[in-house]
Amino acid sequence: MPLPAPNLDDRRFQQLVDEAKRFIQQRCPEWSDHNVSDPGVTLVETFAHMVDQLLYRLNRVPEKNYLAFLDLIGIRPFPPTAARGDVTFWLSGPQTQPVVLRAGTEVGTERTQTDEAIVFTTAADLTVVPCELSRLRSHPAQGPPVDRTEELLDGRDVPCFPASPSVGDAMLLGLTAAVPSCAVLLVLDSRVEGVGVDPRQPPLVWEAWTGEGWSPCVVDHDDTGGLNRPGEVVLHVPAGHVSSVVGGQRAGWLRCRLVEARPDQPFYAASPTVRAIEAATIGGTVTAVHAETILGEQVGEAEGVPGQRFTVARPPIVGDEHPLVVESADGGGWLAWTEVDTFSDSGPDDRHVVLDRTAGEILFGPAVRQPDGTLRRYGAVPAAGARVRVRRYRTGGGRSGNVARGALAVLRSSMPYVARVENREPATGGVDGETVAEARLRGPVQLRAQDRAVTARDYELLARQAAPAAARVRCLPAGDGSAAGGVRLLVVPEVVADADGRLHFEDLVPPDAMLATIAEHLDARRPVGTRLVVEPPFYQGVTVVARLIARPDVAAAQVRAEATATLYRFLDPVHGGPEGTGWPFGRQVHSGEIFGVLQRLPGVEVVEEIRMFPADPITGRRGDQVNRIDLDRHALVFSHQHQVRVEQRPSGV
Repeated sequence: MPLPAPNLDDRRFQQLVDEAKRFIQQRCPEWSDHNVSDPGVTLVETFAHMVDQLLYRLNRVPEKNYLAFLDLIGIRPFPPTAARGDVTFWLSGPQTQPVVLRAGTEVGTERTQTDEAIVFTTAADLTVVPCELSRLRSHPAQGPPVDRTEELLDGRDVPCFPASPSVGDAMLLGLTAAVPSCAVLLVLDSRVEGVGVDPRQPPLVWEAWTGEGWSPCVVDHDDTGGLNRPGEVVLHVPAGHVSSVVGGQRAGWLRCRLVEARPDQPFYAASPTVRAIEAATIGGTVTAVHAETILGEQVGEAEGVPGQRFTVARPPIVGDEHPLVVESADGGGWLAWTEVDTFSDSGPDDRHVVLDRTAGEILFGPAVRQPDGTLRRYGAVPAAGARVRVRRYRTGGGRSGNVARGALAVLRSSMPYVARVENREPATGGVDGETVAEARLRGPVQLRAQDRAVTARDYELLARQAAPAAARVRCLPAGDGSAAGGVRLLVVPEVVADADGRLHFEDLVPPDAMLATIAEHLDARRPVGTRLVVEPPFYQGVTVVARLIARPDVAAAQVRAEATATLYRFLDPVHGGPEGTGWPFGRQVHSGEIFGVLQRLPGVEVVEEIRMFPADPITGRRGDQVNRIDLDRHALVFSHQHQVRVEQRPSGV
């Protein structure tokens, strides 16, 4: 229920009239006629009606006062958060000198007739370091490593692995320099020797040395068929890549390693060979934020009095990796003021400020009169006439920044040698600021919980406060085993679907940082002895095979696209389900319900057949056909490779 509005005066019209008549009896006893026909009573009723209207208006507390009441109990609207995503800058060609992209470089989406461009700025500098291949080594799992550099330079066919490849065998490529966060192009001239392997799914991985171990590289493109034919491999090297010494040679090392094959994945019967390898840096990846960074903004001039407020020019203020620092002029320099949550622990000489990020307000410490009449100052204030500035802050954020993969394709800042830009994964984490209505709903719950996690609702509320980017949070008993009697918190991150409504399974796994933040926040608020498990839910894959008959006046391709998108939207763990708020936890999936969803499409004349299969979203294996899929209470559905066949009858048939 919403927080009830305060009733400052609950008297009504008749009560005001009766109260006035009692005063008449006390103060003017000679006035004995209190009937409605008396002119004096008519005046009393007239004034009572006017006072009743005044009290009604008084009890309609305006939004500003309502926010003040919420603030008294510690309820402040949450500010928006900015979406974040990795953006890759592709060079026009390999360069001989490093290409530096400074922090604050702007990229954005395409501007259309109906939608403004969504602008992101890079959060850090990016240096695209040029490189070439300097060394080639073979490191078998069993046996000594071998340097193959001279053989490669002579143009001979060099085996990548031992004659009988086994799990753990590796080929090391040494680059002339470390290329952290860069995209590296490898051009290989290979000869078909790795017989037995499926070129579409070779059992190998690419890794880079980071100083602490081998970290996986993201393979953007590979047309070598598992090193079995000439082609190119594009690798995205992790940010921790460093140069190191291997076999007496210093280089930025990459390696191609054989891994254990799955049951349906054939392994190498013989080693593939290479006779030439070229390496070059063709791009780099950096994190971009849906926010703009404002530097050194002057917010006003201090008056030297407690409780003074300043407002930044472009609220709201979104979260940043750097703490917000307010500065005041002091002679020829600047004094730094530190942000705190409250002034309750601030002394009269502490340079503290409280920040309202939603309104963009900076508040200096107040002075409070004590019972003995003295004034106690909570925090210092700048000297009169001192200029006040904010060294750095970010503005922006909101749900609009959760753009799909490939949406950030416009380079808004002119950068030499950069041909194009793209986000290979969707940007996530953008959340709109909390409205007053939402704060009203949260107020009674938080007031009851008192920042303590006792009930399931308390755990969910506190988890959302700790991680606003979480789309859904569900609290359940931990179940059997060592965690029996504890609390299990299931977290679903906010994800962005592709244009056809399809989600990628890896996007539904919440980041480790989000889970750690929630666990740390709840650990200080849970009852002593309560075991807490914070993890993603179990996702049950569902594959629907449908055969439809399209209306004669509608194209079959259009019906197929709409039906496929509808299936992905309906069986969506975040935004799907019957209510469109995410598939309910533990809710069954019925084939008849799928039938009805497809039959309601405007271009569908008849749904001829619906077949439904449980599927493993990781391995892709499909189970037997069923009419109903039961889900555990900790499980959600996930759409996995729906197949829709559309037939079209000729007109008049």
